[in-house]
Amino acid sequence: MDFINLLCLSNNYNTLATLLRTSTTYDFALRKIRLLKVIFLVMFCSQISVSQSTDTLRRELTIDLELRPRAEYRDNFTWTPADSVMPKLYVTQRNRLSITYRTNRLRLHASPQEIHVWGETGRFSRVGSVNFFEAYAEPAITKYLSVRVGRQAISLDNGRIFSAAPWGQQSRAHEGVRILFKKKLETDLTFAFTRPYSKHFEAAYSPVSAHNYKYLVVHHLKTRLSNRMTLTTINSIDIFRRPADETYYQRITNGGRLEYNQNGLYGTVNAYYQYGKNAGREKIRAYYIQPEVSANTGRTLIRLGAEILSGDKNTASKELSSSFVPLYGVAWKFMGNMNLFTRFPADVQEKGLVNPYLFIIHQAGKRLSLRADAHLFYSQYPLLREGREIDGKYLGFESDLSLNYKPVKALEIIYGFSFTAANKRMELLGKVEDSGKIPVWSYLMISFAPRLLNVRKTRIRERLN
Repeated sequence: MDFINLLCLSNNYNTLATLLRTSTTYDFALRKIRLLKVIFLVMFCSQISVSQSTDTLRRELTIDLELRPRAEYRDNFTWTPADSVMPKLYVTQRNRLSITYRTNRLRLHASPQEIHVWGETGRFSRVGSVNFFEAYAEPAITKYLSVRVGRQAISLDNGRIFSAAPWGQQSRAHEGVRILFKKKLETDLTFAFTRPYSKHFEAAYSPVSAHNYKYLVVHHLKTRLSNRMTLTTINSIDIFRRPADETYYQRITNGGRLEYNQNGLYGTVNAYYQYGKNAGREKIRAYYIQPEVSANTGRTLIRLGAEILSGDKNTASKELSSSFVPLYGVAWKFMGNMNLFTRFPADVQEKGLVNPYLFIIHQAGKRLSLRADAHLFYSQYPLLREGREIDGKYLGFESDLSLNYKPVKALEIIYGFSFTAANKRMELLGKVEDSGKIPVWSYLMISFAPRLLNVRKTRIRERLN
């Protein structure tokens, strides 16, 4: 029996033949009988082996730290009407811990963070916020399907409509349930909501407090139409509640992006249509278009494109709004580092915006990259002064320069300088007090992001199918 057990465990026919050839203690007939028994048992063991499969059980715990101070200097321009002190020099810092535990069927993630502020008027230092950027559980239903529940970042496509806003020290997240499917086709469906948040810290330094929707539904799909062409669609519904009468209204955004890529040449068109109602009870009929072409030479990427955000020709009308709102995306990737236009439609007096742009990104070496971009700004329709239209639509020109240096793996140093040549029309928008003075903005940011812990355990388990 020991001999037979050895055969079953090894499942090795060569071993069987060798042992039989060397056996000389049995007569020929007995060896024939036993040979038949052994062949039968080996076939049985082989069948069991074929019916067996293995599961690799994995458990992994990772803890990452990020310390990201950023000093900023700006002069001669404002972001909000509350900005009054110029020039302004201040420092913010993100201190974030990212903890992730995952198994084959479950992922748990939490990223507590503290945002610190230095240099504000009258105060040397203060805590801007202590909160969670993300905190969610994601059980896997199948190999390709999972459900993520909790506070989570939503970054879709190129970030223009939905982004985690990584530039902001607090970033951006949403609370809710997200169903994710990823195979050849990628799609996800999100149900999000807001609730009363703590007022102990400023909403500006919270990843969720700035949202004013009551409910949010988002569907995202990405699929390859061919080896060179990709289609992305994003469809969302924001549901808001008016505090005055507790009535609800909704804003619907439908659209997507088509991409074509061949031999380093890239072309894309991004387009969305927005409709529903706004807070002023006006009907919304607005659109967004972003065509872009780019070329990649290996070390240098050149992007040439434009953004068109529709606006209102006649803002006196209270029945229809044509002002597009780019939902929960980021502006700096398309409209420049100075973030002159982020609050739509207020930043452009509901007149829309046209933004032709050029980006040049050069990889100077393994550790150094440079980015230079230029932007022209036009209103889609003429601005108003004392209720009358003024001639022309040109608003100004912005130029940005950024240097990114990575001396070691966990350390990144970024410096940026920007300026704007503002037209007198910028004064009407409240962006500059005196268009004769050049608005400037500069920053120095250091990001130190080491991995503190990475514990991984793997166990192979056999099972019968």
